[in-house]
Amino acid sequence: MIDRTAQDAPDTLTADVVVVGGGPVGLTVAVAVAGAGIDTILLAPASPADNRTTALLAGSVAALDGLKVWPRCHDQAAPLKAIRIIDDRGGLLRAPEVTFHADEIELDAFGHNIENRHLLAGLEACAAELPALRIRRAAVTEVTPSTASVTLHVAGKARVTAGLAVGADGRNSLCRAAAAIDADHWTYAQTALTCNLDLGRAHENISTEFHTAAGPFTLVPLPGLRASLVWVMQPDDARRRAGLGDAELSWEIERQSHSILGKVTVTSDRGLFPLAGLTARGFAANRIALVGEAAHVIPPIGAQGFNLGLRDAATIGELVVGAFRAGADVGSDTVLKQYDDRRRADIASRALAVDLLNRSLLTDFLPLQGLRGLGLHLLERIGPLRRAMMREGVAPKMNEPQLMRGEPL
Repeated sequence: MIDRTAQDAPDTLTADVVVVGGGPVGLTVAVAVAGAGIDTILLAPASPADNRTTALLAGSVAALDGLKVWPRCHDQAAPLKAIRIIDDRGGLLRAPEVTFHADEIELDAFGHNIENRHLLAGLEACAAELPALRIRRAAVTEVTPSTASVTLHVAGKARVTAGLAVGADGRNSLCRAAAAIDADHWTYAQTALTCNLDLGRAHENISTEFHTAAGPFTLVPLPGLRASLVWVMQPDDARRRAGLGDAELSWEIERQSHSILGKVTVTSDRGLFPLAGLTARGFAANRIALVGEAAHVIPPIGAQGFNLGLRDAATIGELVVGAFRAGADVGSDTVLKQYDDRRRADIASRALAVDLLNRSLLTDFLPLQGLRGLGLHLLERIGPLRRAMMREGVAPKMNEPQLMRGEPL
């Protein structure tokens, strides 16, 4: 991304909106707001290399399309036409295998899986073309809200003052602390191992999730004979497997997948991510709005976490653009309360559902295993229930942002 402030940067910059964080969620906020002509500054250090992938659900794809980002990276993404869930816990009560097909709910695909580097490239290319957006590649060191504005100090002693700060600065958010918003934290005795794979057999655009006693083992399509892997397991097992050679790890992955995709070969660096949860007790205050992992962190199950963050971005973008066009204060208590109200139910319900599903895999309590198996059996047998669940999982209707509905800001 071009740093428009790289030369002769003044000691103090002003803007209507400042976005803290240069990941996909922060960039989406910046593109949405600046794309409407609102003077915006994005503050973030240079992004590190990221070998992970993201499963973008249909609403997220619609939002990125509305922002003219999706045409830049569509060719690097694989459609997710079906989702298969296989009980691989090995317990006494085995749940039925269930496959959800996108065409059951009149969709070509539930979404698309894309490598983060391609998604970031598309967002950065759009950001670089927006006259209303300035980017400074520097870390924020201090955030100080006041009644009329919020001031951010960045490395190099420069200051940025704006009417609204959007914190997309991750689970250890400086913006959240500055807004005086507490958060509930918890951890799981699990670690996710991630990598990309070459396959010996076509995935047919089906994402397959094995539910094991240690957590989900998920193979998600990438273009061609490729897939991404998210393997949740006990921390000691994750560290051991991360230390294996490519051939040994490839064999363990193929064995765990029961060779459904033939011979697999690890083709990328491995990532290790200890599983944890976080929910902020509020999502906006003191001229600061929180998005993405600054607001919530949930385990990587069902592609919910990142898409939850994009709904944050679309919602704050919609509210800020509406206020700006009405001549109102974009960081007012009214705008912040609307954002908090609109995001609260969605975040709370998704976090609870993912947490319960993850814990149900870890328990040996037979009645709970039975309830989980019954739920999958009902979804497999009852079409209207299955279709309702699919629609809610892909594009929740409660307070759905207009970008997610395919409506431009």
